[in-house]
Order: sequence, then C-alpha cells, then structure tokens
Amino acid sequence: MSRVQPLRALHYDPAIAGPLQALAAPPYDVIDPVQRAELHSRSPHNVVAIDLPEDPDGGDRYAHAAALLHAWRAEGAIVHDDEPAIWALVQEYTAPDGRRLTRNGFFARVRVEDYGPGAIRPHERTHPGPKADRLSLTRATRANLSPIFSLYSDPDLHAWRALEPTTQTEKPFGEVTDADGTLNRLWRIADPDVIATVCDSVSNAELLIADGHHRYETARVYAEEIGGEGAHRYVLMCLVALQDEGLTVFPTHRLVDGLKDTDKPELLAATLRECFDIDEIAVEDLVPDDNGGAIQMGYMDSHLRRAFRLTLKDQLIADRALPDMPEPYRLLDTAVLEALVLTGPLGLTEDDISHLNGLGYARTFEEARELVESGTFDAGFFLRAIPVQQIQDIAAAGVNMPPKSTFFFPKVPTGLLFNPLTDAQ
Repeated sequence: MSRVQPLRALHYDPAIAGPLQALAAPPYDVIDPVQRAELHSRSPHNVVAIDLPEDPDGGDRYAHAAALLHAWRAEGAIVHDDEPAIWALVQEYTAPDGRRLTRNGFFARVRVEDYGPGAIRPHERTHPGPKADRLSLTRATRANLSPIFSLYSDPDLHAWRALEPTTQTEKPFGEVTDADGTLNRLWRIADPDVIATVCDSVSNAELLIADGHHRYETARVYAEEIGGEGAHRYVLMCLVALQDEGLTVFPTHRLVDGLKDTDKPELLAATLRECFDIDEIAVEDLVPDDNGGAIQMGYMDSHLRRAFRLTLKDQLIADRALPDMPEPYRLLDTAVLEALVLTGPLGLTEDDISHLNGLGYARTFEEARELVESGTFDAGFFLRAIPVQQIQDIAAAGVNMPPKSTFFFPKVPTGLLFNPLTDAQ
C-alpha cells in the first residue's frame, strides 16, 4: 500500500460556514495574541478557535477545541467527504526578494513512519513544548487540524502534471489571500485515474519535512498511543516537488541579547577576530549573496550600529568545532554560528536556544535590522539562504539542523482541510 494516499477530508462547507477567506489562518506557531483576535473576529468558525484554542470560561482549552469541532460538524459548518480525494493547492506569491512566483502542491494523507532513509526525514531539531501542546490537541480533537509541509523528488513532475489540468480548467473549491498577499487556491480531485497517477508517482519517494516537525513527531506519538491499524496511522501533509519552480527557501536571521554589563562583548569580539575575516560594509549589504563559497554572514550590534561582513578564515575552524558532524553539516552557516559563537563566547546552552533565552529570530532583513538598531536586541547575525540541495544532503547524512535554519515561503494555511484520525466518522 502506498505511503501517500487520498483522504476523506473534513472541510468547511462554504454554504454554512462562509467563504474560506474568513475561515483560514496561518500556522499556529506564527500567530500572536493580537493576530489571533483579528482572525477570530472574521468569523466564529475561524480555524484559530480550534487550532489555537482558548476557553472563554477558563476551562480546559483542548476540551473546548474538541467541543467546538463537534458543534461545527453538528451544524454542518464542517462536513466529511463521502469519498477519498487529492486536493491540489496553487500558491501565487511575491517572495521576500521581490520575485513573483507560483508554487504547486497537493494535500494527501501520509502513513506515519519512523524517520529513516527512503522514508521520512526531518531537517531541524525540535523542542518539547510545542510537541506537548499539539499532542494534547490531537488527543482531544482526534484530527489533524494543520498540515505538515513536506518535499519529495519528482524530476519529471508526474504527480503535478496529473493534477494540473483540473487547476487550469475548473473553478477552485475555495480561495484565500493571506496577510502577505499570497493567493491560495484549492481544488478537490476525486478522479481515480488521477489519484492513482499521483500516488504511484510518490509511492517510493523519500519525504523531507520542510515545516511541521513538531506536528509530525506528535503524529508518531499519537499513532503509537492508539496502537493497531486505522486512520490514526496517517497524517495530513501538503506535498511539493523539490523540482517545482516555485519552491523557495529563505534565511532566518539570529538576534542575541543579554550582552550589556557582561564580559560577553569582549569575548565575542575576540572570537570573531580569531575565526573570521572582518570587513566593514554598507548596512544594505548585511545579508551575504549565496555565492557557494566560504561561510559568510553579516554582523551588526546596537552599540556601534555599523555593518560588517564575517568570512570564515578557514574551513578547518568549523571542522574542529564540529568534529563529530558530517561534512554537509560542517558547511552550514547556522551550525557554524551556533558552534563558534552562540554556545561559545555567548554561552548559550541547548536549553537557552530551545527557550529563546538570549536568542531571537527574524525572517526578514528589515525586521532584523530594526530590532538591532532600536536596541531591542544587542546584536544580529544576518544569514544567507540555504540551498535546497544542502538541506537534502544534511538530512541524508542523518543529522538535523539547528532550529529555524530555514524559512520556506510561503506558509501553507491552516483551515483548508482537516484529517480525521478515527475510522468511525
């Protein structure tokens, strides 16, 4: 049986719940309280009410999510498909670098397996807190409310070519334009021949998780808790081919604080002089070009507010700092920064990194620059994007990158589909 299968999805009925535009939301882990309130104000059925639940009466928020989902199904706002289908997703977006692109993917259910070669691979380390939260929500709702975004290799794009005619000739099931201007269009495709072509095209493909590691590891735990066979052995994924022209990845810049009134600035300066060639540059050039050469990054602190280019003096420095890691990992900017700087002169522990003690992230140059120049953070390291091939090489080597090493853009919205985890629906 194929690892990738069509699913009998739970989804909104626009006739009862209204248009998807008022119902969808970004992934739960990028929503702050202000945005949650704004999303919920769009519709009482907005997905944040169940994916990022809050009980207004102060009760258990996971039980509240389960009760809401049950109520929405009872009133017909959410319905269960009678037959399995593949759902095509086309995302038209403007990338952070200004390019206008289209990314094509599809939703399916994927059998939950242990990580390993030829199966499913992670690419980043995870934290315990989000996994505990998602597990409690899964236990209560018995559904995947938010998809995992994964990549697969399909050099000739057989899977997408089978889905594409529908997206070009038929009206979509729904559309959502998100806050960054991405137009998400969704089609339901139940044709058995198309489904067979799609599933056959990816049946032997190794899947690389791009976004949603915590959700996948939650799915593994939940599947083992329930035991036996059934719907709980599958998880909702949005799958995009590695060869898709719209697949892009961008950097996540590192920000540090807690340097004032300590000896860390002097220790940091000494390490940077020892390990890197340092050149002053224009602030606008803080993000290095992806030139494939020596490890480089931009640096600026809130005291001098001057921009510098850091270029690793010798790859042997990284090799000595990461002696037990495979070569692709030792060539990774975020790994070298973590080993030489964050856990070195800045003294951050694994727990600090996991809980953002003294560390922050920014996904755009403009945000990172503002946070440093305003003094919100003491210093910033501006990173280049990691090529998809390097991500594959590191995953194939069996190690995971530091958290937030990649920023796949755009995100896959939550609320387009849900995957039930019980066979009796």
